Amino acid sequence: MDEHIIETKVIARIRSEFPTKFGIPRQSGLVPSLRARIVFEPEYRNTEALRSIEEFSHLWLIWGFSEVQQEGWSPTVRPPRLGGNRRMGVFATRSPFRPNPIGLSCVELIEADLNPKNPTLLVGGADLMDGTPIYDIKPYLLTTDCHPEATKGFTQEHEDYQLGVEIPEAIARRLKPEKLEKLREVLAQDPRPAYHHDEERVYGFPFDGYEVRFQVVDKAAVVREIRRR
Repeated sequence: MDEHIIETKVIARIRSEFPTKFGIPRQSGLVPSLRARIVFEPEYRNTEALRSIEEFSHLWLIWGFSEVQQEGWSPTVRPPRLGGNRRMGVFATRSPFRPNPIGLSCVELIEADLNPKNPTLLVGGADLMDGTPIYDIKPYLLTTDCHPEATKGFTQEHEDYQLGVEIPEAIARRLKPEKLEKLREVLAQDPRPAYHHDEERVYGFPFDGYEVRFQVVDKAAVVREIRRR
């Protein structure tokens, strides 16, 4: 084995409300009400490895872009929030198309279930698809991980962008209030590719056991249908 190659093991997988990539918030923490559970692989179901984790309010997750299929890599990418029209250096973005398809997310630790046979972690604000492999978990440290003086680069011009959300009452009644509120927050983030501006187009994505179909009209996501999958 090449001495420069590090074997990476999947220690856990995420169980989330998103069975596909479409609809997932573009960054962690944008929809704090979302819940996901970290389920450990059999080899790592050891509560000793989680000792004292409940003392931390937030965690870093290091994970893999499991749905990204690529050969080779490009030094520049087209960030979707820039409409897919401007190229930026891959290391200046969080694009999944990287030399190593590794992601980093900060999530809130809601609950640590230390069941000896199957310990799990319930987290909030995750931006991960169901089944995403987790390679490592680290505590978020306020003293060293938070930098209020940090600049935001090209992302600043789009950070406040949100859609209005319109869900007709007859459709809204199909969801429980807490699930409806989560869906509103997801739609407000505008799940569409940024270069799509066709108001006639109907988009659909699966969310927590439902199929959601919507259009974007006059800067508002208008839900046309919600049905059980």
